[in-house]
Amino acid sequence: MTQSNTLARVDADLDAGRVPMARQRLRGLVSSFPSEATPRRRLAEVYRLYGDAAEAGRWMYLEEDRDAEETAAFEQRYGTPGWRMKALAWRGPEALAATPFAAGQLAAVRGACAERLGHPVDWDDPDSYAGDRGEEAGAPEAGRRTLSGAIACAGALGGTVVMVGIWVLGVVSLFS
Repeated sequence: MTQSNTLARVDADLDAGRVPMARQRLRGLVSSFPSEATPRRRLAEVYRLYGDAAEAGRWMYLEEDRDAEETAAFEQRYGTPGWRMKALAWRGPEALAATPFAAGQLAAVRGACAERLGHPVDWDDPDSYAGDRGEEAGAPEAGRRTLSGAIACAGALGGTVVMVGIWVLGVVSLFS
Protein backbone atom coordinates (compact mmCIF):
# COMPACT_ATOMS: atom_id res chain seq x y z
CA MET A 1 0.00 0.00 0.00
CA THR A 2 1.37 3.43 -0.89
CA GLN A 3 1.87 6.23 1.56
CA SER A 4 -0.92 8.31 0.02
CA ASN A 5 -3.37 5.37 0.21
CA THR A 6 -2.51 4.79 3.84
CA LEU A 7 -2.93 8.49 4.64
CA ALA A 8 -6.35 8.38 2.95
CA ARG A 9 -7.27 5.43 5.18
CA VAL A 10 -6.04 7.38 8.20
CA ASP A 11 -8.38 10.22 7.22
CA ALA A 12 -11.27 7.76 6.90
CA ASP A 13 -10.42 6.23 10.28
CA LEU A 14 -10.37 9.63 11.95
CA ASP A 15 -13.63 10.66 10.31
CA ALA A 16 -15.23 7.44 11.62
CA GLY A 17 -13.79 7.98 15.11
CA ARG A 18 -11.36 5.06 14.86
CA VAL A 19 -8.47 6.96 16.42
CA PRO A 20 -6.52 3.88 17.61
CA MET A 21 -6.60 2.44 14.08
CA ALA A 22 -5.40 5.75 12.63
CA ARG A 23 -2.58 5.80 15.17
CA GLN A 24 -1.58 2.24 14.28
CA ARG A 25 -1.51 3.03 10.56
CA LEU A 26 0.58 6.15 11.15
CA ARG A 27 3.06 4.25 13.34
CA GLY A 28 3.47 1.81 10.48
CA LEU A 29 4.10 4.65 8.05
CA VAL A 30 6.72 6.22 10.32
CA SER A 31 8.40 2.84 10.57
CA SER A 32 8.36 2.36 6.80
CA PHE A 33 9.23 5.96 5.91
CA PRO A 34 11.28 7.34 8.84
CA SER A 35 12.54 10.34 6.88
CA GLU A 36 9.09 11.51 5.77
CA ALA A 37 7.70 14.45 7.73
CA THR A 38 3.99 13.98 6.91
CA PRO A 39 3.39 10.73 8.84
CA ARG A 40 5.26 12.15 11.85
CA ARG A 41 3.16 15.33 11.80
CA ARG A 42 -0.07 13.37 11.44
CA LEU A 43 0.94 11.06 14.28
CA ALA A 44 1.56 14.10 16.48
CA GLU A 45 -1.97 15.32 15.63
CA VAL A 46 -3.41 11.96 16.72
CA TYR A 47 -1.54 12.07 20.02
CA ARG A 48 -2.92 15.57 20.59
CA LEU A 49 -6.40 14.01 20.35
CA TYR A 50 -5.36 11.75 23.23
CA GLY A 51 -3.96 14.74 25.14
CA ASP A 52 -0.49 13.18 25.22
CA ALA A 53 1.87 16.15 24.87
CA ALA A 54 5.03 14.06 25.26
CA GLU A 55 4.14 11.79 22.34
CA ALA A 56 3.02 14.75 20.23
CA GLY A 57 6.38 16.35 21.02
CA ARG A 58 8.13 13.12 20.10
CA TRP A 59 6.69 13.07 16.62
CA MET A 60 7.10 16.84 16.08
CA TYR A 61 10.66 16.91 17.44
CA LEU A 62 12.19 17.25 13.98
CA GLU A 63 9.92 20.11 12.94
CA GLU A 64 10.86 23.75 13.26
CA ASP A 65 7.28 24.81 14.07
CA ARG A 66 7.01 22.40 17.01
CA ASP A 67 5.35 23.38 20.26
CA ALA A 68 7.83 24.19 23.04
CA GLU A 69 5.69 22.59 25.77
CA GLU A 70 5.32 19.37 23.79
CA THR A 71 9.05 19.30 23.12
CA ALA A 72 9.79 19.78 26.82
CA ALA A 73 7.34 16.99 27.71
CA PHE A 74 9.04 14.68 25.21
CA GLU A 75 12.50 15.50 26.53
CA GLN A 76 11.34 14.92 30.09
CA ARG A 77 9.70 11.56 29.34
CA TYR A 78 12.68 10.36 27.29
CA GLY A 79 15.33 11.71 29.63
CA THR A 80 18.56 10.62 27.95
CA PRO A 81 19.86 11.22 24.42
CA GLY A 82 20.01 7.49 23.76
CA TRP A 83 16.43 7.04 24.82
CA ARG A 84 15.47 9.93 22.52
CA MET A 85 17.35 8.25 19.67
CA LYS A 86 15.28 5.12 20.18
CA ALA A 87 12.04 7.10 20.54
CA LEU A 88 12.60 9.10 17.34
CA ALA A 89 12.64 5.85 15.32
CA TRP A 90 15.08 7.28 12.79
CA ARG A 91 17.10 5.18 10.37
CA GLY A 92 19.93 6.23 8.12
CA PRO A 93 22.12 9.31 8.06
CA GLU A 94 20.86 12.72 9.11
CA ALA A 95 21.28 13.86 5.49
CA LEU A 96 18.05 12.01 4.66
CA ALA A 97 16.07 14.43 6.83
CA ALA A 98 13.40 16.47 5.07
CA THR A 99 14.77 19.83 6.29
CA PRO A 100 18.06 21.27 7.52
CA PHE A 101 16.40 21.84 10.92
CA ALA A 102 15.50 18.16 11.20
CA ALA A 103 19.02 17.14 10.19
CA GLY A 104 20.40 19.47 12.87
CA GLN A 105 18.09 18.03 15.52
CA LEU A 106 19.07 14.48 14.64
CA ALA A 107 22.78 15.34 14.64
CA ALA A 108 22.42 17.10 18.01
CA VAL A 109 20.71 14.11 19.64
CA ARG A 110 23.23 11.67 18.19
CA GLY A 111 26.14 13.92 19.21
CA ALA A 112 24.84 14.29 22.77
CA CYS A 113 24.46 10.53 23.03
CA ALA A 114 27.99 9.89 21.68
CA GLU A 115 29.41 12.42 24.12
CA ARG A 116 27.53 10.90 27.03
CA LEU A 117 28.65 7.36 26.18
CA GLY A 118 32.18 8.29 25.12
CA HIS A 119 32.07 6.52 21.75
CA PRO A 120 30.45 7.06 18.34
CA VAL A 121 26.83 6.01 17.93
CA ASP A 122 24.88 5.24 14.79
CA TRP A 123 21.15 5.49 14.05
CA ASP A 124 21.27 2.15 12.25
CA ASP A 125 23.00 0.35 15.14
CA PRO A 126 20.77 0.48 18.25
CA ASP A 127 23.37 -1.51 20.17
CA SER A 128 25.76 1.43 19.84
CA TYR A 129 23.51 3.56 22.05
CA ALA A 130 21.85 0.80 24.09
CA GLY A 131 23.70 1.87 27.25
CA ASP A 132 21.93 5.23 27.22
CA ARG A 133 18.39 4.27 26.28
CA GLY A 134 16.90 4.95 29.69
CA GLU A 135 15.83 1.37 30.10
CA GLU A 136 17.67 0.92 33.36
CA ALA A 137 15.72 -0.46 36.29
CA GLY A 138 15.34 3.04 37.75
CA ALA A 139 13.79 4.53 34.62
CA PRO A 140 10.14 5.56 35.06
CA GLU A 141 8.87 3.59 32.04
CA ALA A 142 10.74 0.47 33.13
CA GLY A 143 9.18 0.72 36.58
CA ARG A 144 5.69 0.94 35.12
CA ARG A 145 6.33 -2.06 32.89
CA THR A 146 7.60 -4.06 35.87
CA LEU A 147 4.55 -3.23 37.99
CA SER A 148 2.08 -3.99 35.23
CA GLY A 149 3.93 -7.23 34.46
CA ALA A 150 3.76 -8.26 38.12
CA ILE A 151 0.04 -7.55 38.26
CA ALA A 152 -0.55 -9.54 35.07
CA CYS A 153 1.49 -12.48 36.40
CA ALA A 154 -0.39 -12.45 39.70
CA GLY A 155 -3.70 -12.50 37.82
CA ALA A 156 -2.58 -15.36 35.60
CA LEU A 157 -1.32 -17.32 38.60
CA GLY A 158 -4.59 -16.74 40.47
CA GLY A 159 -6.62 -17.90 37.48
CA THR A 160 -4.48 -21.00 37.11
CA VAL A 161 -4.84 -21.89 40.81
CA VAL A 162 -8.64 -21.52 40.59
CA MET A 163 -8.86 -23.67 37.43
CA VAL A 164 -6.67 -26.41 38.92
CA GLY A 165 -8.76 -26.33 42.11
CA ILE A 166 -11.99 -26.73 40.13
CA TRP A 167 -10.47 -29.59 38.16
CA VAL A 168 -9.27 -31.37 41.31
CA LEU A 169 -12.70 -30.99 42.95
CA GLY A 170 -14.33 -32.39 39.82
CA VAL A 171 -12.04 -35.41 39.74
CA VAL A 172 -12.55 -36.04 43.48
CA SER A 173 -16.36 -35.78 43.17
CA LEU A 174 -16.27 -38.11 40.16
CA PHE A 175 -14.70 -40.90 42.22
CA SER A 176 -16.69 -40.26 45.43
